[in-house]
Amino acid sequence: MPGFHPIRLIRKALARAPPVIRQPDATDLKAVNVAFVAAIKTQMSHDQAMEAAIGGGFQQFGAIELAVLRHYGLPERGHLVDVGCGSGRLAQPLSAWLKGSYLGIDLVPDLVAHASRISARPDWRFEVIDHIGIPEANGSADMVCFFSVLTHLLHEQSFWYLEEARRVLKPGGRLVFSFLEFREPGHLQIFRDTVTSAKRANLQPLNTFIERGAIEVWARELGLRVVDIRDGGDAVVTEGALGQSLCVLEKAA
Repeated sequence: MPGFHPIRLIRKALARAPPVIRQPDATDLKAVNVAFVAAIKTQMSHDQAMEAAIGGGFQQFGAIELAVLRHYGLPERGHLVDVGCGSGRLAQPLSAWLKGSYLGIDLVPDLVAHASRISARPDWRFEVIDHIGIPEANGSADMVCFFSVLTHLLHEQSFWYLEEARRVLKPGGRLVFSFLEFREPGHLQIFRDTVTSAKRANLQPLNTFIERGAIEVWARELGLRVVDIRDGGDAVVTEGALGQSLCVLEKAA
């Protein structure tokens, strides 16, 4: 299954949305994501839209994401940077477990505000960003995660973000991200849906596939060690499988 990818969940809702006179370019990350969420908000309540905007199974996949981070070594009192935190799918369950610090960043103000509200952690930071970059000090994070983020970026943007993650990680810190790949049977349908959407000029974020060979090259270029790469259907944790493929990289100690 494609996991928490949003395309099929909201295709019908977007089809009923008012026509967009001038759609933003799909490579304009800020504009297209803000417009995408705004279109969904016309079809359902605010809270429903906040969950639908980042895909189905809000509670289910939030629990899986938390379990994955714990499995790969997030310290209970550590510092996590959640890039593309969305509306708080991870932050909500994480708030009851993580005793350390947290930074969640996203392009869409509505999503960030919702994530902050439902996590109910005044000691945590949530920030709206306007471009690629992590507003955090060098060598300060135990872990950086990107769940369903690199799936919507150009390859050069993904590499740029991985550079940023390496910068903010402590020595020995880990980087966890999900990705789409053609070898995964369930991901091929996402590609077909993307082709259909492109033909219809639908408003939606990019859908990008990354092959494992590219990840290995990027890791070498960045001086990161590949800890693990898993298929989307692999149940790495007892809570279930992500649906998207998973990669864990480590900064040298």
